[in-house]
Amino acid sequence: MRAFTRDPFADPAPLIRRVYSYVAYRIGSGADAEDVTSEVFERALRYRASFDESRGGAAAWLLGIARRCVDDALAQRRPEAHLDAGERASAQDVEEEAVHRITLASAIERLDERSRDLLALRYGADLSAREIGRILGMKPNAVEVALHRALLKARKELAGWGDDPRLGTAKPEQRIVP
Repeated sequence: MRAFTRDPFADPAPLIRRVYSYVAYRIGSGADAEDVTSEVFERALRYRASFDESRGGAAAWLLGIARRCVDDALAQRRPEAHLDAGERASAQDVEEEAVHRITLASAIERLDERSRDLLALRYGADLSAREIGRILGMKPNAVEVALHRALLKARKELAGWGDDPRLGTAKPEQRIVP
């Protein structure tokens, strides 16, 4: 067993928030995201001895685990279950904000898996290009280029929504920037 120099769970609150944010960005907030986040920390505790601080911090290690847990959760979902009932209900309660969120979620869902993952790591988990590079085994400038391309793809997806009167008069990239 490899000994680690620092306990990855010394300050768990920010790690929990970061992992949950990433998971919620990928699969939607609510009970599903909470379940996946719990699974991440259960696996992390089980494999705590594999944490190696020289390969990145605790957040990067946990987000690597989270990526696998999200993939597992998405594989188990029905293809038609894009939004949970809570998101649909919020669309009736807070229509404008919910329409924007649903529009963005739909646009992101139409992206390829790599682009979705990059956007989730950057904007869901709030990681830097360097941190994303450590997780994905990429150089930071390659991450930045890939993120730029993913954002362009997302904006192109959003551009098709411009004629929908429910979305207001602003251009999609002005309303929602992933």
